Amino acid sequence: MLESLQNIFKVPELKRRILFTLGFLAIYRIGCHVPIPGIDAKALAEFFQAQQSGILGFVSMFSGGALSRMTVFALGIMPYISASIILQLMTAVVPTLEQLKKEGAAGQKKITQYTRYGTIVLSIIQGAGIAIGLQGTTSPSGAAIVIHPGGGFILFTVITLVAGTAFIMWLGEQITEKGIGNGISLIIFAGIVAALPAALAQTASMVRAGIMQPYVVLVILVIVVSVIGAIIFMENGFRKVPVQYAKRMVGRKTVGGSSTHIPLKINTAGVIPPIFASSIILFPATIAQVIDHPWMQTVAASLNPGTIVYNLVFVGFIIFFCFFYTAIMFNPVDVAENMKKHGGFIPGIRPGKNTSDYLDTVLSRITFVGAIYLSAVCVLPMFLIQKLNIPFYFGGTSLLIVVGVALDTLRQMESHLLQRHYDGFLKKGRLRDRRGR
Repeated sequence: MLESLQNIFKVPELKRRILFTLGFLAIYRIGCHVPIPGIDAKALAEFFQAQQSGILGFVSMFSGGALSRMTVFALGIMPYISASIILQLMTAVVPTLEQLKKEGAAGQKKITQYTRYGTIVLSIIQGAGIAIGLQGTTSPSGAAIVIHPGGGFILFTVITLVAGTAFIMWLGEQITEKGIGNGISLIIFAGIVAALPAALAQTASMVRAGIMQPYVVLVILVIVVSVIGAIIFMENGFRKVPVQYAKRMVGRKTVGGSSTHIPLKINTAGVIPPIFASSIILFPATIAQVIDHPWMQTVAASLNPGTIVYNLVFVGFIIFFCFFYTAIMFNPVDVAENMKKHGGFIPGIRPGKNTSDYLDTVLSRITFVGAIYLSAVCVLPMFLIQKLNIPFYFGGTSLLIVVGVALDTLRQMESHLLQRHYDGFLKKGRLRDRRGR
């Protein structure tokens, strides 16, 4: 491992990409500590201290704590993710967007532009909801959170929050293009990891004060290690579908006759389903949290992490996005047609439609297993955490994102090292990409 880390700095392009990524993530973390004017920081801290195990604590986790401090990055990257979900869903049903998707890079550029516009619209809606809600909110001690409420505060807050989200969106795109790893996922990763030191310090202080027993900490560690091990095992699991290529004559030469396989990953969608599911749940829950209406407050209470309604909705969205995103990433019809053109076939299965149906059946079965695995990882630790009365939100969803993003980033670094004939991080078993290669 140490030798592999040294090899990173021997590859100039990889070194530049890593330093670029770290620099932009540092900028993001600095922005998470720049507060919006007009907020009583002490009253806000008291309010979030009482709400940290609820939906606002969950939202704050995805924003890297920016929401609990009401900084310029308080909305985080969730509006961009929500806009991406809407565009991807519309692409499957709107012919114009579907045609743009088939146009390649030019069409994808246009869809990305629409996603940016959607991000701004959602940021305005969420920013206005938060600004209006804060004006009528007080801390548990009765102190007003907004020092000088009014139209000026609402307008300034909305502009600041929208600008902050737009800047985060730009940071993520720059990291993806010029850095290493997926920029949006790394921003969420950085926000979750940044909260760990404070959570560990809080746990240690509770153990010293006798509020939490040492055996509870041991149980937490066992849960965390077990979940991490399960994530790593399942993320690298795949089903091999054997493919045989028949011999054929090209001029005077005989080509083909080789055997290979199609690796179908158990979890093709990666960490996308829980991120998308969380984003969809957070949007109405955030709006409901800041609107003082009995019906909306009931909605907010039912969507708190750990409630039956929340878990059912969360699992339902995870399963849906597992199948939806897998259908986008892997098209059995196209794969079957390409195999047929090159003389390939699955032993015992006729080329063409029978092959595509077989691939679709196999992929549906393993995707269902992957969806159940994701749901279990995201929901089951939540029950255990509630039973142990952990004073901060840190469940399977955050672990899944942290481990999944780390694995994806290591795969990209591994690819750069192997292309230049350096040893990767795993010498005996290479990290596989999302297609199992």
